[in-house]
This record gives sequence, structure tokens and C-alpha cells, in this order.
Amino acid sequence: MSVSLILVPLVIAATAAHAGLKQGRDAVSVCQVQTRMRDANLLGAALRDTRAAVTSDRDGLVADWAGVRARFVRDEQQIWTAHFTGDVTEPQAVDIVRAIDTAYGRQVQAAVLERLTRRAPAAGLRLESRSVTPDRAVRLVFAVERA
Repeated sequence: MSVSLILVPLVIAATAAHAGLKQGRDAVSVCQVQTRMRDANLLGAALRDTRAAVTSDRDGLVADWAGVRARFVRDEQQIWTAHFTGDVTEPQAVDIVRAIDTAYGRQVQAAVLERLTRRAPAAGLRLESRSVTPDRAVRLVFAVERA
């Protein structure tokens, strides 16, 4: 079976994006999933977090799991579409994309934490403590350095 999912950024109106993206698509099943995924490097890392073997080419990213392949490509508006092939149904493909989106959120969080920690000294701050809650929220406490 072949399934294509249009990964609509949260800030775009779903109906307008769906109407524009569905033109010219001839897949067995097409549906859309809202996502925050934009950065190709973070998407690649998120795919690896879901235990996919990831490769890239000039058209996008390819992720392989046991029996399932997904090709992630962007259109002219930079909106990702995931084309799933193999032993996958539409609900399974949607679940896979949701898992990827969750992993993507963790990648974004790690990137932001790294940037905050790296930039803190230049802003006159020193990291005092860092803790992670059971739901993976991170709490950073900075102290203001005296000049």
C-alpha cells in the first residue's frame, strides 16, 4: 500500500494547504497531519530517534523501518510531504508521523537548551542547576554574574 501524508505546519490554515497540496497527487491514500517540523537536520535526527535508517538525496530524506519506507520531500512552500510505502496503512502512517513529531520536539528542545547554555556567559549568566521532570520538561536556573 502507498500512503502520502501532507505535514502541514501548525501556522498554516489546514484547508488552504490541503487544497493546494493535493493537486497533482495520485496516491492510494492522501491525508494531512499538522506538525511543527521545518528543519531538515532536526527531522533527520528525529527520524533516527524513531530507529529509522535515514539517508538523504537532493529531493529530501528517506527513512526505512522494518517493512516501511517513507520519503520526505518539500514543495515550493517548504511544506513537507511524507510518502509511505510498504506494509503500512493510513492510520499507521499517521501514528508514525506523530511519533516523529514528538521526537522532533525533543530535538528542538535539545537545540534550544544547547543554545541557551552556550550563550548564557555572554549575557552575564551562569547555569546554577538543570533538572528534568518525568514528562521531559527541562528546568534551568541561571544566576546573574556580578560585574
